[in-house]
Amino acid sequence: MQEKLAGVNSIMEAMRGNRRVHKIFIQEGRGGKRIENLIKLAHKKGVFCQQVDKQRLDGMYTTANHQGVVALVDGYQYSSPEEILEQAALKGEPPFVLILDGIEDPQNMGAIIRTAECAGVHGVIIPQHNTVEMTAAVVRASAGAVEHMMVTRVTNLVNCIKDLKKQGLWVVGADLDGDSYCHASIPSPTALVVGGEGKGIRKLVRENCDMLVSIPMSGEITSLNASVAAGIIIYEVIRQRGRPEMP
Repeated sequence: MQEKLAGVNSIMEAMRGNRRVHKIFIQEGRGGKRIENLIKLAHKKGVFCQQVDKQRLDGMYTTANHQGVVALVDGYQYSSPEEILEQAALKGEPPFVLILDGIEDPQNMGAIIRTAECAGVHGVIIPQHNTVEMTAAVVRASAGAVEHMMVTRVTNLVNCIKDLKKQGLWVVGADLDGDSYCHASIPSPTALVVGGEGKGIRKLVRENCDMLVSIPMSGEITSLNASVAAGIIIYEVIRQRGRPEMP
């Protein structure tokens, strides 16, 4: 099944990743270095580019600003939990999996995946229900990072967590009732669970976590945006692993 992506970054990363890009439509008169680079990469990948007027692009992509570029691509291909663990093994690294329980906002989902990809998280697991899918809006919000991240959809998150435990992963939940992450010793290999906006981690999911960690608050507001909270704890896991700084 084909879908539409818009924006230079999203389309560039789709071509660099494993997504099949069928055709790119570029607004007439749109130029600049980024467009030039997009066209060069498209030619290298054998993707046909066609110039069309703005009115046609506006009709093709109505959900947001298309930035003068729209592409027809294959739908996002989800991975399996086993593939995520295999990828970690191939890299010779202890698995670091991010579990997102009920993230419904595409901007938050995209921002979290962008941070996870930058940090070297091996994969993301989401439930099939009450969570945004890997839509074009999520791809765009992630600046194309979705194209380089394994994402798995599972029917039962609790069962998936139990399976990960059998594989030797420690499940760590980000929760207001947990101990401060500043004083927590986060075990490895790690599956970090982050809950949805305003709701947090669901009760059954929380009960199946091995430990809970929280982010200390000093202001009047008692919670952080889901993507910000995820970013803080993701990098705390990386820090505690002692991963050397990237060149």
